[in-house]
Amino acid sequence: MRRKRDREEGRRAADAHVGRAARILRGGGVIAYPNESVYGLGCLPGNEQAVERVLNLKGRDRSLGLILIAGEWEQFDGWAAELFTAPEFGELRKSEGITWVVPASSSTPEWITGGRDTVAVRRSLHPLAAALSLALDSPLVSTSCNPHGMPPARTEVQARSYFEAEVDWVLPGECGPLEGPSEIRDAVTGAVLRPA
Repeated sequence: MRRKRDREEGRRAADAHVGRAARILRGGGVIAYPNESVYGLGCLPGNEQAVERVLNLKGRDRSLGLILIAGEWEQFDGWAAELFTAPEFGELRKSEGITWVVPASSSTPEWITGGRDTVAVRRSLHPLAAALSLALDSPLVSTSCNPHGMPPARTEVQARSYFEAEVDWVLPGECGPLEGPSEIRDAVTGAVLRPA
Protein backbone atom coordinates (compact mmCIF):
# COMPACT_ATOMS: atom_id res chain seq x y z
CA MET A 1 0.00 0.00 0.00
CA ARG A 2 2.76 2.43 0.95
CA ARG A 3 4.67 1.66 -2.25
CA LYS A 4 1.57 2.42 -4.32
CA ARG A 5 1.07 5.71 -2.44
CA ASP A 6 4.72 6.65 -3.01
CA ARG A 7 4.37 5.95 -6.74
CA GLU A 8 1.23 8.09 -6.93
CA GLU A 9 2.94 10.93 -5.09
CA GLY A 10 5.93 10.65 -7.42
CA ARG A 11 3.63 10.76 -10.44
CA ARG A 12 1.83 13.84 -9.11
CA ALA A 13 5.16 15.58 -8.44
CA ALA A 14 6.38 14.76 -11.97
CA ASP A 15 3.13 16.08 -13.47
CA ALA A 16 3.48 19.29 -11.44
CA HIS A 17 7.09 19.70 -12.59
CA VAL A 18 6.14 19.17 -16.23
CA GLY A 19 3.33 21.72 -15.85
CA ARG A 20 5.68 24.29 -14.36
CA ALA A 21 8.29 23.70 -17.08
CA ALA A 22 5.63 24.05 -19.80
CA ARG A 23 4.46 27.40 -18.36
CA ILE A 24 8.04 28.70 -18.30
CA LEU A 25 8.69 27.62 -21.89
CA ARG A 26 5.41 29.09 -23.15
CA GLY A 27 6.49 32.36 -21.55
CA GLY A 28 9.71 32.37 -23.59
CA GLY A 29 11.91 30.80 -20.93
CA VAL A 30 14.89 28.47 -21.03
CA ILE A 31 15.17 25.39 -18.83
CA ALA A 32 17.55 22.54 -18.12
CA TYR A 33 15.86 19.13 -18.18
CA PRO A 34 16.80 15.44 -17.97
CA ASN A 35 16.95 13.44 -21.19
CA GLU A 36 17.99 9.96 -22.29
CA SER A 37 21.68 10.30 -21.40
CA VAL A 38 22.45 13.82 -20.19
CA TYR A 39 20.69 16.96 -19.03
CA GLY A 40 19.65 19.21 -21.88
CA LEU A 41 19.18 22.94 -22.31
CA GLY A 42 15.94 23.71 -24.05
CA CYS A 43 13.29 26.15 -25.14
CA LEU A 44 10.54 26.35 -27.71
CA PRO A 45 12.14 26.27 -31.17
CA GLY A 46 9.96 29.02 -32.62
CA ASN A 47 11.19 31.59 -30.10
CA GLU A 48 14.34 33.11 -31.60
CA GLN A 49 15.26 35.07 -28.43
CA ALA A 50 15.04 31.93 -26.28
CA VAL A 51 17.13 29.99 -28.80
CA GLU A 52 19.74 32.78 -28.72
CA ARG A 53 19.86 32.47 -24.93
CA VAL A 54 20.50 28.73 -25.23
CA LEU A 55 23.27 29.30 -27.78
CA ASN A 56 24.88 32.00 -25.63
CA LEU A 57 24.74 29.84 -22.49
CA LYS A 58 26.49 27.02 -24.32
CA GLY A 59 28.89 29.18 -26.24
CA ARG A 60 27.58 27.38 -29.33
CA ASP A 61 27.81 28.85 -32.81
CA ARG A 62 24.44 29.41 -34.48
CA SER A 63 25.70 27.86 -37.73
CA LEU A 64 25.91 24.42 -36.07
CA GLY A 65 22.13 24.11 -35.85
CA LEU A 66 20.21 22.45 -33.04
CA ILE A 67 18.45 19.14 -32.40
CA LEU A 68 14.70 19.06 -31.86
CA ILE A 69 13.13 16.37 -29.68
CA ALA A 70 9.51 15.38 -29.25
CA GLY A 71 7.39 12.73 -27.60
CA GLU A 72 5.78 11.71 -30.91
CA TRP A 73 7.03 11.88 -34.50
CA GLU A 74 3.89 13.77 -35.55
CA GLN A 75 5.07 16.75 -33.51
CA PHE A 76 7.75 17.43 -36.14
CA ASP A 77 5.05 18.34 -38.68
CA GLY A 78 5.84 21.87 -39.82
CA TRP A 79 9.53 21.49 -38.89
CA ALA A 80 10.48 18.59 -41.13
CA ALA A 81 9.46 18.55 -44.79
CA GLU A 82 6.51 16.48 -45.93
CA LEU A 83 9.09 14.13 -47.43
CA PHE A 84 9.77 13.04 -43.85
CA THR A 85 6.32 11.45 -43.68
CA ALA A 86 6.79 9.56 -46.97
CA PRO A 87 6.70 5.73 -46.90
CA GLU A 88 10.47 5.42 -47.39
CA PHE A 89 10.93 7.01 -43.95
CA GLY A 90 8.67 4.47 -42.25
CA GLU A 91 11.61 2.55 -40.76
CA LEU A 92 13.08 5.77 -39.42
CA ARG A 93 9.91 6.45 -37.44
CA LYS A 94 10.17 3.00 -35.82
CA SER A 95 13.69 3.71 -34.55
CA GLU A 96 14.41 4.63 -30.95
CA GLY A 97 17.13 6.78 -29.45
CA ILE A 98 18.61 7.91 -32.78
CA THR A 99 18.76 11.51 -33.96
CA TRP A 100 17.91 11.76 -37.66
CA VAL A 101 18.93 14.54 -40.02
CA VAL A 102 15.93 14.95 -42.30
CA PRO A 103 14.82 17.48 -44.93
CA ALA A 104 13.61 20.64 -43.20
CA SER A 105 10.33 22.34 -43.89
CA SER A 106 10.70 25.56 -45.86
CA SER A 107 9.36 27.42 -42.80
CA THR A 108 11.94 26.02 -40.35
CA PRO A 109 14.05 29.01 -39.25
CA GLU A 110 17.80 29.17 -39.75
CA TRP A 111 18.34 29.57 -36.02
CA ILE A 112 17.32 25.89 -35.81
CA THR A 113 18.84 24.55 -39.05
CA GLY A 114 22.06 26.57 -38.93
CA GLY A 115 21.23 27.71 -42.47
CA ARG A 116 21.02 24.18 -43.91
CA ASP A 117 18.07 22.60 -45.72
CA THR A 118 17.94 19.85 -43.08
CA VAL A 119 16.89 19.60 -39.44
CA ALA A 120 17.97 17.11 -36.76
CA VAL A 121 15.06 15.39 -34.96
CA ARG A 122 14.68 12.66 -32.34
CA ARG A 123 11.74 11.03 -30.64
CA SER A 124 12.75 11.24 -26.99
CA LEU A 125 12.53 8.09 -24.90
CA HIS A 126 12.79 10.00 -21.63
CA PRO A 127 9.41 10.16 -19.85
CA LEU A 128 9.79 13.74 -18.59
CA ALA A 129 11.16 15.18 -21.84
CA ALA A 130 8.50 13.37 -23.86
CA ALA A 131 5.71 14.45 -21.48
CA LEU A 132 6.90 18.06 -21.66
CA SER A 133 6.83 18.17 -25.45
CA LEU A 134 3.38 16.53 -25.44
CA ALA A 135 2.10 19.04 -22.88
CA LEU A 136 3.34 21.86 -25.11
CA ASP A 137 2.24 20.16 -28.35
CA SER A 138 5.62 21.20 -29.69
CA PRO A 139 9.10 19.87 -30.18
CA LEU A 140 11.79 21.18 -27.83
CA VAL A 141 15.25 22.47 -28.56
CA SER A 142 17.69 19.94 -27.15
CA THR A 143 21.38 20.56 -26.66
CA SER A 144 23.55 19.15 -23.92
CA CYS A 145 23.62 21.12 -20.67
CA ASN A 146 27.21 22.30 -20.46
CA PRO A 147 29.34 25.27 -21.37
CA HIS A 148 31.43 24.64 -24.49
CA GLY A 149 34.40 22.42 -23.69
CA MET A 150 32.97 21.08 -20.41
CA PRO A 151 31.46 17.60 -19.91
CA PRO A 152 27.66 17.42 -20.24
CA ALA A 153 25.70 17.43 -16.97
CA ARG A 154 24.36 13.98 -16.11
CA THR A 155 22.67 14.99 -12.86
CA GLU A 156 20.46 17.77 -11.58
CA VAL A 157 23.31 18.90 -9.30
CA GLN A 158 25.70 19.23 -12.24
CA ALA A 159 23.08 21.10 -14.31
CA ARG A 160 22.56 23.54 -11.43
CA SER A 161 26.30 24.01 -10.98
CA TYR A 162 26.61 25.06 -14.62
CA PHE A 163 23.54 27.20 -15.21
CA GLU A 164 21.22 27.57 -12.20
CA ALA A 165 21.60 31.36 -12.19
CA GLU A 166 21.19 31.66 -15.98
CA VAL A 167 18.23 29.39 -16.77
CA ASP A 168 14.66 29.97 -15.66
CA TRP A 169 14.40 26.55 -14.01
CA VAL A 170 16.11 23.18 -13.68
CA LEU A 171 13.53 20.42 -14.05
CA PRO A 172 14.25 17.77 -11.40
CA GLY A 173 14.72 14.20 -12.54
CA GLU A 174 17.17 11.50 -13.45
CA CYS A 175 18.69 11.03 -16.89
CA GLY A 176 18.10 7.82 -18.79
CA PRO A 177 20.57 4.95 -18.92
CA LEU A 178 22.34 5.81 -22.18
CA GLU A 179 26.06 6.43 -21.72
CA GLY A 180 26.54 9.33 -24.11
CA PRO A 181 24.87 11.58 -26.66
CA SER A 182 22.61 9.96 -29.22
CA GLU A 183 23.83 8.58 -32.50
CA ILE A 184 23.13 10.94 -35.41
CA ARG A 185 22.31 9.54 -38.86
CA ASP A 186 21.45 11.06 -42.20
CA ALA A 187 17.92 9.90 -43.04
CA VAL A 188 18.47 10.09 -46.81
CA THR A 189 21.84 8.33 -47.10
CA GLY A 190 21.84 6.32 -43.87
CA ALA A 191 25.35 7.61 -43.07
CA VAL A 192 26.31 7.77 -39.39
CA LEU A 193 27.26 11.40 -38.70
CA ARG A 194 27.98 10.89 -35.00
CA PRO A 195 28.36 7.43 -33.45
CA ALA A 196 26.64 6.65 -30.16
